[in-house]
Amino acid sequence: MPSTYKQSFKQNYTDNVELSIFNCGLQSCERGYTWGPGVRDHYLIHYVVDGKGTYTVNNTVYELRAGDIFLAKPSQLITYSADKEEPWEYYWVGFNGACANKLVLQLPFREDMPTHHCKNAERVKKALFNIFLSRGPEPRNETLMVGYLYLFIAELMQEAMDLEPHASNSSSQYVINAIKYIQFNYSHDISIDDIAKAVGVSRSHLYRVFMSNVGQSPIDYLTSYRISEACFLLKNSQLSIAEIAVSVGFFDQFYFSRVFKKSKGVPPSKYLTSINQEKAAR
Repeated sequence: MPSTYKQSFKQNYTDNVELSIFNCGLQSCERGYTWGPGVRDHYLIHYVVDGKGTYTVNNTVYELRAGDIFLAKPSQLITYSADKEEPWEYYWVGFNGACANKLVLQLPFREDMPTHHCKNAERVKKALFNIFLSRGPEPRNETLMVGYLYLFIAELMQEAMDLEPHASNSSSQYVINAIKYIQFNYSHDISIDDIAKAVGVSRSHLYRVFMSNVGQSPIDYLTSYRISEACFLLKNSQLSIAEIAVSVGFFDQFYFSRVFKKSKGVPPSKYLTSINQEKAAR
């Protein structure tokens, strides 16, 4: 291969709602090559194979080299740059889905540390490379890629466990259990008190662990999850807006429209119109 290269694969369509791959690839960068500042609309993990570079997020610069990985979250302003003397080579995978956030919470990243040096670097590297090797347009390829993504995530979960082998992160576990409760009950009239009771902590403690681990409050997470599910139904069902509102836990259509507009910038009716226009243009 030449000293610099880029090979990537982008998934144009997916049937996997729970966990889906957005893109994956390999790149050996030119000196000083930079992406950003910018945001992604999905989770993105890079593994540094060789060389070095920097990753900037939340106004903090992290210096990275071979064996390091770094995480970018949706809507997070980031910049990453190859070193001017020893530009890096990296593999990456971008993914999203209903259970993506729950899985990311179990990886070796924190709000104040979005990078990690891998203990079992070759295993992590191989698991990530297998995703790229399985790429292709057929349903079989998509299934293989998602399967290898789960294996890659499992390797990173092991990395997280190896950081504190004798201690469990009860804070993260409370958040994981709360997210599970939300995913199974968001369509019902649930409150933050209901979530806290189901998890077994006080409302104030639930707020603290959510802010620490997720970076947003439980009510904001619940609302964004409901809006995300509403967007999926608007794109993929024939339900009316009123029916969709009820289906995602909003029992007042006008309140649903206000919350939806605040989140997406347009009311659900205009969002649906734009979807129909896109379909008609294909």
